[in-house]
Amino acid sequence: MSGNPGLLRVELAFIGFNVAEWATWVSILAFAYQVGGAAATGLVVVVQLVPAALVAPLASVAGDRFRRERVLLGGYLAQAVAMAATAAALLAGAPVPLVYGLAALAATSITITRPAQSALLPSLARTPDELTAANVASGWTESVGVLAGPAVAALLLGLSGPGAVFAAMAGLLGCSAVLVVRVRAGAEPDLPAAMALVLVGRARRPGELVRSALEGFRTLASERLPRLSVGLLSARYVMLGALDVLLVVLAFEVLDIGSSGVGLLNSALGAGAILGSALTALLVGRRLVLPIMIGFACWGLAMSAIGLIPTPLVLPALVGLAGVGGALTGVAGRLLLQRSAPNQALSRVFGVLEGVSMAAIALGSATAPALIDLLSLRGTLVAAGGLMLVLGMLVWRRLAGAEAAASTHQAELALLRAVPMFAPLAAEVAERVAAAMVPVPAPTGTTIIRQGEEGDRFYVLAVGRVEVSIDGHRITVLGPGDYFGEIALLRDIPRTATVLATTDAQLYALERLPFLEAISSHPLGSQRAHAVASDRHQARPPRLEQDQQ
Repeated sequence: MSGNPGLLRVELAFIGFNVAEWATWVSILAFAYQVGGAAATGLVVVVQLVPAALVAPLASVAGDRFRRERVLLGGYLAQAVAMAATAAALLAGAPVPLVYGLAALAATSITITRPAQSALLPSLARTPDELTAANVASGWTESVGVLAGPAVAALLLGLSGPGAVFAAMAGLLGCSAVLVVRVRAGAEPDLPAAMALVLVGRARRPGELVRSALEGFRTLASERLPRLSVGLLSARYVMLGALDVLLVVLAFEVLDIGSSGVGLLNSALGAGAILGSALTALLVGRRLVLPIMIGFACWGLAMSAIGLIPTPLVLPALVGLAGVGGALTGVAGRLLLQRSAPNQALSRVFGVLEGVSMAAIALGSATAPALIDLLSLRGTLVAAGGLMLVLGMLVWRRLAGAEAAASTHQAELALLRAVPMFAPLAAEVAERVAAAMVPVPAPTGTTIIRQGEEGDRFYVLAVGRVEVSIDGHRITVLGPGDYFGEIALLRDIPRTATVLATTDAQLYALERLPFLEAISSHPLGSQRAHAVASDRHQARPPRLEQDQQ
């Protein structure tokens, strides 16, 4: 990834975002607990996250309509301003409702970044391995944020209070904005130009913003694997919300070191997340169900153990184990969603996830105080851990089946990767294109395409041989791994040659729209496709050249 300056800048900026998110989050929770105990802590979580959950799907539309690197920049600037305003209110001793309102504004502005970041990475990555590395790096970045953010908060809370935390984080987000100013992706969003113009034109119609935002929900309603991925991640966020409150209570009642203890326990969570991200780098290369389920197991066992053995000596280690589970589930779940969700709605799908995650954290945080009153602190921890273990067992078979069904296009994917114009495609784009390919048998003597006809498909030859001719003159013979049909699709002209099966052949066909979407999704792939089309279109049969002399 060091050879890709755009990816490097985006990931460095993301470090500042995650540190700021966690530092301010811990600070406002500690502030609320000191104002009104566990009930106030749960309340401030709901006040921050409910508006964010409602805004996130709407805000994510920008990532599918405008250049995603500019949306990312705008998000960082908005967050810096909102956090600076919250800092001013805290330092001036403003009324508590005003502080909560400004903290909610800061939390809502945060929803812009993660969908734009997740949708931007496939456009910046030049190879599938680079995309996987970028996702793992994002996981590491989030883990570093979980570790460093609360640690910084603990230090500043002890010295100057929550206002200093928000002020410092506003400056850090300003640095993140500076980092992404020079980032330039390819064609953004990854849509053909005609589709992008239609989308922008519709944006001017009344109510289109809401209808466009709902595209993410419609995608999840129709696509099984993305829907399952969002469901699993949402369960993780419910438990994360509950843990936010539980860690505050543990810090004050078990560790008995106040606000600094909140930062300490959250830093232990971050240390575990760093380890979990390292394990994810080893596991996500093949099937993603394994790291997701291991993550659920780690999370469930850790929370149950904290409830059974709530002693200061083992508490940080068990919280760290929960962090391992959270990182495994989070990184693998997002990568699974990137691979399976349609690219033209990718930002909006992640916007739905962002909104759902905020609502899930709010639900967990709002439920935790009531459960503590009902079951006690220890009972709540044991019950939450057991629920995670049960959920993991219930979804294991469904997730394994869905992922296996999505991986049944390995033959098509292997053929696709051998075609130079498709080789640079990001992993999730290549897998979607492979799934869209249709097998086409062609017995000996079959005319697959005819010169002068309208072009509707691109073909890759898997088995057999075909003959290419122009004006009745044989040009060449193609074999397994060769491809044809791209000229008519790229240039919107009639077929320039006839292709005849000279043996029994097996081909895979890709319809016009998915072909153009795939080619436009990566600058190098588009360059190679047009270069091949130019070379082939300019080629003339030797006999025709002799006839003209």
